[in-house]
Parts: sequence; structure tokens; C-alpha cells
Amino acid sequence: MGAPAPTSARAATHEASAHHGDTALGALALAALGVVYGDIGTSPLYALKECVNGPHGVSPTPENVLGLLSLMLWSVILVVSVKYLTFIMRADNQGEGGILALLALMPESKLVSKKGRVGILASLILFGAALLYGDGIITPAISVLSAVEGLEVATDTFKPLVIPITVGILVGLFVVQKRGTTTIGRVFGPIMVLWFGTLAVLGVIAITKHPSVLVAVSPTYAVSFFRDNGSHGFVVLGAVVLCITGGEALYADMGHFGRKPIQVAWYGLVLPALLLNYFGQGALLVAADEVTRPSIAANPFYALVPRGPAIYPLVAVATAATIIASQALISGAFSLTRQGVQLGYLPRVTITHTSSDTEGQIYIPEVNWALAVGCVALVLAFKASTNLAAAYGIAVTGTMGITSVAFFVVARNRWGWSLPAAGSLLVLFLAIDLAFFGANLLKFLDGGFVPIAVGLFIFFTMRVWKRGRALLARYFTRAATPLDEFLDDLGRGELVVRGLAQGSIVAGGVHDEPVLERIPIARVPGVAVFLTSNSSGTPPLLLHHARHNKALHEAVLLVTVTTERIPRVLDEAVRMEELEHGFRRVLVRVGFMETPDVPRALEIAFRKYDLPYQLSTVTYYLGRETLLATSHGEMSRREEQLFAFLTRNSQNATRYFGIPPQRVVEIGMQIDL
Repeated sequence: MGAPAPTSARAATHEASAHHGDTALGALALAALGVVYGDIGTSPLYALKECVNGPHGVSPTPENVLGLLSLMLWSVILVVSVKYLTFIMRADNQGEGGILALLALMPESKLVSKKGRVGILASLILFGAALLYGDGIITPAISVLSAVEGLEVATDTFKPLVIPITVGILVGLFVVQKRGTTTIGRVFGPIMVLWFGTLAVLGVIAITKHPSVLVAVSPTYAVSFFRDNGSHGFVVLGAVVLCITGGEALYADMGHFGRKPIQVAWYGLVLPALLLNYFGQGALLVAADEVTRPSIAANPFYALVPRGPAIYPLVAVATAATIIASQALISGAFSLTRQGVQLGYLPRVTITHTSSDTEGQIYIPEVNWALAVGCVALVLAFKASTNLAAAYGIAVTGTMGITSVAFFVVARNRWGWSLPAAGSLLVLFLAIDLAFFGANLLKFLDGGFVPIAVGLFIFFTMRVWKRGRALLARYFTRAATPLDEFLDDLGRGELVVRGLAQGSIVAGGVHDEPVLERIPIARVPGVAVFLTSNSSGTPPLLLHHARHNKALHEAVLLVTVTTERIPRVLDEAVRMEELEHGFRRVLVRVGFMETPDVPRALEIAFRKYDLPYQLSTVTYYLGRETLLATSHGEMSRREEQLFAFLTRNSQNATRYFGIPPQRVVEIGMQIDL
């Protein structure tokens, strides 16, 4: 577990941090404010509001407010400061974080069942990753909507415009994604500094007027809250969790900035600003009388400024902050998808690099527009942030619980921690995670089913794709003939096809009889590249081509691209093995955060092994499988139909591997899995 290689701007930034000390650390911490803390940083817009409103809220009495503030403070400290910043972020894979990076740290034996299928632990982690897509749909919708709703506080005139303005902002946000985040990223940090500074100042002003609210720092008020509210105290945890919903982003975005800058930003600005603002909102509620308290409780965040024109600049800053928070979740969905593709759990998608300097800045149109449709649909269906809050929380808390279990497995199996040490942390983390998850399950019918439904669909897709690819690879392995045997035949200038002549009459009846078909093979000038997932044996595609065309190029490269369970391959990315009769086997290794580029890998191999080949003379042969989707194979008809659909609609191998389309020959094959 080391730092990423200096092959990207991100890695170069890590090196700069090491060489330039506090200056680079401060710059990274500033940049982390927008990307890492956008989600949790906009929680004050709706977290306390949902705790004292709606069917799952409690009455905003002074006693309840103090209990809620105590719960929120200790939730933030235990989940974000202790769990993620102190422990979970230790589980990095070459500096990369996130639940799929955690999956890559697992021993292979823990991920595959005895029958060769996706194991229980791998399924659990995949479901956690799938839930993050649900989070990616809800976060932009609730964040932007809650910010724009501030216009209602200023005047009722704007109430009919809240939904159209929200939808317009969201559509605009997704439209500009294809341009990348390089330009807007330069202003992320300063805007978030302004936002967190605003949170802190507003909170301090309110606390100064009513300092008695600070007694809620004591956890005894949280205990009293549960004692006084009984079972409903547990129910309200489903709203309290909103103050920590960005916690998973800390881990997922670790590779962008490193652990230290994220910690500096948290303790230096984010944590104080959040707590001051929550306590400031609470101070208003505690000090309010019976007449004014309901109006404050309706939107305690915007109550921190006087009703009227002063709200407009606050709405503007809040909207900018929520757009940044949404951008962070969208970019996270792009990164998560690329990891899933490279690890073999998702079909190939269109990955466009939006920056020539920063490798991590990518755009995936399929994911972008799926999120756009989901976000707009949620806003139109739920119409208010309060309604959307019911759908929020299940996805995040579910992923948090799964992350705790995965961390325990890594600590025990990879780091060799003792059972008491790893087990005690697991018990502590799960006690918190499951309490929040259980409370959010009570909101299932109120909208909580949305992220669960999204997560289940994506999870099922991941399992089917992984199993289908495994069966396809096994099919090709069985269909491949020994390469030595093929080369021996080729040395005699022929291809020997071994088959059966059906219905041959022999003693004892009619039987199938083995026959040999000898096909003369001519060699023609040029270089042929056959992409194959099997790094041993003769690719069926090669046999198919030789049998029907009765010719092969003088130089044949059998290229296999394998994805390693590390973010980037730092050395020996390309290896070549010399075979007989002009054949060579090329092994290309990429990390799960890299995009394969076969021509570039071949260019490296040509230079490394001093081969007299030019990329302009290479012809690439790719297979295009047609899946029959019958009930005779190992997959069920429904699973194979889905796998066939995903295969047809996945990005073609030509674009995915960076191959010039004018130099590609595709050969079709029909297969029943």
C-alpha cells in the first residue's frame, strides 16, 4: 500500500505535498473542501429541520432540541472523526479508497464461492457499491431543492418557481458534465471556504445570543432524549443520520487528495463550522417562545438570518454549495463505474477523459444521463426536500454498515489484527451503523424504497455480468486447443481441424468417428493482433479466422489485457513472450483506475523488445459473440437475456481498448451459456 506512481497530475500532487510541505498541504486541503466535503457540508440545510418536522420528527421543545444537538454532535464525531478518518481510511489501495477499492484488498478466497460464483462477502460489498448509485441520484435532488426552498422563506411569491428553478439547475449541471471539472474545480475550494465560513459565522451569532445551548455537548442529553421519547427517539435517528450522509465520500475520494489533507480540512474548518451552525440553529429553537418556534422549526437554517432581502445572498451561496456537492457525487459515480468495469462487475461504458493533466477526471455519458433522469424524476415526484428526506439515509447507512464488515475482514486477513482488536471496532461501528439503518428502514414506504430499488437493480446487473463473463471465459478456455499443437501444425504449413463424422458405420452399430481436416495455411505480410481473455491456449477466434480464410499474417501477437486488483500498475505493465513461427504472446496489465490502451501498450512492447513493427501495419482481430439465450446453458434464460442485452449495448471493444476502428476486423460467433 503505497502512494500512486507519478503518472498523473494526481500523483504529482501527492509528490508536491511531500516536497513542498505546508504550502501544498494547504492547497490540497482547500481543494478537498469542495470535492470531499460538499455532501456533508450542505447537511445543515435540512438535517435539523427534518428532526423537528414531519411524521418522523419530534416536537421542537428545548429538551428535545438539546437532545438532538447532542446526538448530532456525537454522531459526527464517532462516525466521521473516529470511524472514517481514524480507521477506515487506513485501508487504502495504492492511496485509493472507496468500497470497490476495499473489495480489491480482499483475499480472492473470500470473494468466490465453492461453485465459482460471486461469494457472499463480494456480493455484500457489491450491494454496498450499488447503493451508492441511489445516493448519487438523491443527493443532487435534495441538496439543490433544499437550497432553492430558501426563496419561499423570503416571500411566498417564489413558491411556484422552486420546482422549475431546481429542475433547471439540475439539468444545467448534467449538461456541463461533458466539459469536465477542471475549470469549475478551480473555484470549488474558495466557494466552499465562503460557505463554511458563512455556516460558522451564522452559528456563532446565534450561540452568542443564547450560549446556554452549549450544554448539549454533554452526551447525557442524548441519553435523556431516548429516555424521554422512548421508541420515537429511535425513529428520529432516521433524520439525525442526515448530518453524516457525506461520510462515505471521505473514503471514496481519498485517492484524489490523500489522507492528511482531508484530515486537515475536516479538523481545521469543516467540523467546527458544521457544529457551530447546528448549535446556532438549536439556539434559536431553544430560545424561541411558543408562538415563534413553529415558524423557526419550519426551516431553522434560513431562520439564522432576518426574513427579507438578507436571505437572497444566503440562498445564492447555499445553491452554489449544493451544486458543488452534487458535482462531487456525480464525479464519484463516474469513478465508481470505471472501477466496476475494470474489476469485471459492469459492462464496458464510454469513458471520456476531460483533462489531459488529471487522469481521474472522466465523463461517462451513460451514467451521467441516467443520474440526470433519476434526479429530475425525484424532484418532480417528491416536490419538497422534506419528502425527499424520507428516501435519504437508507443507501448511505447500508453502505456504511457494509464498509464496517469489509474493514474487519481486511484488518484480520490482510493486516493480521487480532480478533479482539478488529472485533471490538466492528461491534462499535455496527452498533452505530445498524441503529441508523434500522431507523431509516422505517421510512421505507415513505420513499426509502427508491435507493433500495436502484441498488437492487444495479446489484443484480453486476452479479449477472460477472457470472456471464466468467462462463464466457470458461467457454473459450474449453474451446481453445493447446497452442503447442497449433504451432506444430502451422510449422507444416497447415491447420488440422479435429472433429467428428456423424453416423459412421462401425462394428456394433452407428457411432461418431473422429476425423481430421487438413487445411493449407498461407502466410501473408503484416502484423495481426488477436485479443484474447485467455493467456494460454489457442484463441478460438484465431482458429476460426485461419480455418475460413486459410491464411495468417507473418507476425501474430496474442494480446491479453488483465486488470490487477490495484489502482495502477507501476512496473512490468507490458510483457512479451517469444513463441514459434512468428507468434508472440503479449500480456498487458492495467489497474482498476486505468483505462486500457492496447496500441500504446504495443508501442511500448515494440520499443522494449526492439521489434521492427509499426502500428500502422497492425490489423486487429476482435470477436463479437452472439448469445443465444436458451434454457440449455448454465445460466437461466432470464439471466442470459439480460447478459446478452448488456453485451449488445456495452461499449464495443474497439473504442474501449483505444484501437483505431479502420484497422479492426470483427469475427462473429454464436454461443449458448
